[in-house]
Amino acid sequence: MPELSDAERTGSTLPFGVAEVTGPSMVPTLYHGDRLLVHYGARVRVGDVVVLRHPFQQDLLVVKRIAERRDGGWWVLGDNGYAGGDSTDYGVVPDELVLGKVRFRYRPRKPAQRSPLALLTWALSAARPVFSSDRSASRRLRAR
Repeated sequence: MPELSDAERTGSTLPFGVAEVTGPSMVPTLYHGDRLLVHYGARVRVGDVVVLRHPFQQDLLVVKRIAERRDGGWWVLGDNGYAGGDSTDYGVVPDELVLGKVRFRYRPRKPAQRSPLALLTWALSAARPVFSSDRSASRRLRAR
């Protein structure tokens, strides 16, 4: 689950902010420690990775993928079906709790990555855009 960014803490009106992923719920798309560039207030659709407030603990931010639109809001799922902590636990997420769309992820360099080859490998894989999935997670689950 992402931590509150400075923009969230101060109530800034900037359209972009940074969040840090904690936990395994979005593996393999996002890993623990990844940093996210979040576009707050962006229009979201099925397949997008979003940052939202947890419906029962609204000071907690959560990163999930939008699976489908339902009455009352969005059904969100983690990419890691074994981790839980998504709409299967807390139901539909109202529109006002969806804060923004994840545009980019950045993996910080590990202290042990000091050799030229390790630095090159890290540089080529550290930053990537986060794309929407063409098919929702719920459709993938139903196909199994």
